[in-house]
Amino acid sequence: MFKNSMRSMRSMRLLQSLGALAALLLGGWSLPALAALHVFASVPEWGALAREVGGERVNVFVATTAMQDPHRIEAKPSLIARARGSQLVLATGADLEIGWLPLVLRESGNGAIQPGQPGYLEATSVLRLLEVPTRLDRADGDVHPGGNPHVQLDPRNILKVADALGERLIRLDPAGEAVYKARLADFTARWKAAMQRWEKEAAPLRGVGVWVQHRSFIYLDEWLGIRELGALEPKPGVEPGSAHLAGLLERQKASPGRMILRPAYASPKSSDWMGEKAGIPVVVLPFTVGGSPEAKDLFGLFDDSLRRLLAALK
Repeated sequence: MFKNSMRSMRSMRLLQSLGALAALLLGGWSLPALAALHVFASVPEWGALAREVGGERVNVFVATTAMQDPHRIEAKPSLIARARGSQLVLATGADLEIGWLPLVLRESGNGAIQPGQPGYLEATSVLRLLEVPTRLDRADGDVHPGGNPHVQLDPRNILKVADALGERLIRLDPAGEAVYKARLADFTARWKAAMQRWEKEAAPLRGVGVWVQHRSFIYLDEWLGIRELGALEPKPGVEPGSAHLAGLLERQKASPGRMILRPAYASPKSSDWMGEKAGIPVVVLPFTVGGSPEAKDLFGLFDDSLRRLLAALK
């Protein structure tokens, strides 16, 4: 009797387990585990945008962090493995990732994400680039032939890339069209409302003169009407020496700037020296999502950047 009772209990547990497994197979895979697309984003801003537009239909991997110089990344085996399993690569382009992404793509062996294929999208392909050089000479430093690639700090550019990303996600995952369109419309409405608020708040920055450590902020400057006086780097990617900084200090006396802008990932040495000698604040901007505790997403990136810039005026 006792043995029969134990067998009945074991049978009941087995049936419950099988029932739970069946429920998982029938319903559970509709959760994020069944995300339609694996997206490989080269930098944090595009990873954040992919999450905004794709929601639970995408699994997003971001290859770099806000505390890394996106020009100087190592093509590690872990990045190659991630690219191998991705259906979409979302990159900046304009040679920002030229030192590592082509190698990652080539070694991945994934034909669907190579340049020219639907699984490869460059943000700069849908944007107007600034600072397109009139000549190409390595003596000029780390110059980008297609123009300045640091496009993410103009929110108008974010909208254009969002539209292109929505179209590409639908092309790769037609079953998710309704989701992608709804999420893109929602993001666009929220983003346009935020842009109106940001532009109103940033009005005091129009015409303000600033120095920059690297030519990272030209799109932010154009959007807000900030007047860039010059870069601390004598050439893009070249650390300034004492003689160059002394020359900038003399220029500061003639045409005073109100602050020095530095991206979060950059070394503080030259900007801190210049700021101390000139008696002006050094503003460390998050530059991308994750560059400060407050810049947790795209909205936080702009909220925090404006807060820091406006605080430096006081």
